[in-house]
Amino acid sequence: MDYNYLKHKIYYLCSAGMLLLDQISKQIVASNFVLGESVGITSFFSWTYVQNNGAAFSFLADSGELQRNILLSISIIASLGLVVWIQKTPSSFRQRLFGQSIFLAGATGNLIDRAMFGHVIDFIDLHYDGFYWPVFNLADSFIFLGVALLLFEGRQLNAK
Repeated sequence: MDYNYLKHKIYYLCSAGMLLLDQISKQIVASNFVLGESVGITSFFSWTYVQNNGAAFSFLADSGELQRNILLSISIIASLGLVVWIQKTPSSFRQRLFGQSIFLAGATGNLIDRAMFGHVIDFIDLHYDGFYWPVFNLADSFIFLGVALLLFEGRQLNAK
């Protein structure tokens, strides 16, 4: 009986590579910046070291240990769910698999931060003319891109 645990090896390798990139980038920032330090790169982009105790955009950031455990549990369930979903996805759905693997890298990257530090390390700071987007990290970008690919793939399937 062939259980084929790594049915989509290339997508898991892609996810692992992005996860590694996320974790290395966060450690570079945490090792070289003082918390709250910001270095301008361009007129609209800075490296700014912050620690996010909450969910996206610091939602629930002041809710304490219970909130941390809830977010950690959600991250674990989401990551495991993505692995199951990837395993059940046919090989012909390449865009879906790529979106799932990018999403998995992001979810796992922030899960590791929450489990190890109790917060997520954020550092990408976009701003323009007095407007500041909340500081984020590569894992957040991967989650966004993965979801966008999955949503766009759904639109393509519906158009056929």
